[in-house]
Amino acid sequence: MLLGSQLRRLRETRGITREAAGYSIRASESKISRMELGRVSFKTRDVEDLLTLYGITDEQERASLLSLAKEANVAGWWHSYSDVLPSWFPTYVGLEGAASLIRAYEVQFVHGLLQTEEYARAVVRRGMKGAGEADVERRVALRLERQKHLVAENAPEFHIVLDEAALRRPYGDREVMRGQLQHLIEVSERPNVRLQVMPFGFGGHSGESGAFTLLSFPESDLSDVVYLEQLTSALYLDKQEDVTQYETALKELQQDSPGPDESRDLLRGLLQLS
Repeated sequence: MLLGSQLRRLRETRGITREAAGYSIRASESKISRMELGRVSFKTRDVEDLLTLYGITDEQERASLLSLAKEANVAGWWHSYSDVLPSWFPTYVGLEGAASLIRAYEVQFVHGLLQTEEYARAVVRRGMKGAGEADVERRVALRLERQKHLVAENAPEFHIVLDEAALRRPYGDREVMRGQLQHLIEVSERPNVRLQVMPFGFGGHSGESGAFTLLSFPESDLSDVVYLEQLTSALYLDKQEDVTQYETALKELQQDSPGPDESRDLLRGLLQLS
């Protein structure tokens, strides 16, 4: 994505159309679009030809961008789980791992970054009916691997609003749910985590369209991305007008929900009732 955004900036600065750029590397306009969005792998020759077209002759600048192209083609750790992942999800895992700020709203179940192993196993079994136990365990292992990012040295900020429905809908038995609630209380006290609960008592709110995740990156060249998961696919939105609408919705959810301390008290109350 970083390389793609820099290539787009160079092309636009020179006033070159995507069609012309595609012609220069024997490809279509849509191929250039996918390259600039970071949705395809990069051939060194293509990047070299584009840099020449864009007038980049400085050897150091060319070397830096070509190095990015090589890095972009290195498979991430999550690719070893591709046999049990839907085709659209590896992209999300890569974006999540690169993000410096993750903001989300969840309504169906607890966000994957906050699930206990037992709760995750119950969620995966519900969602992968008929799957073999080995596949279920690999999905759970991937989820636990993703969570390491949240406690790493350079962990991202994670701001999450959980609808009360996600906390009351049982996945697994009573002990699984109690363990999940206790885990949420503990993880909500981490300095990089801001956890809020949208209670039933509030009524209608700005999250009426369903769950979504907003990803922000440390590189200034990268725009924020909205991730929307559907039954058979996912959407990745990075147009500013789309991102702004979801940012507004999340800000309203945060303003309308009890703060982190009050939300922690709400979690403790649910734990006592469970």
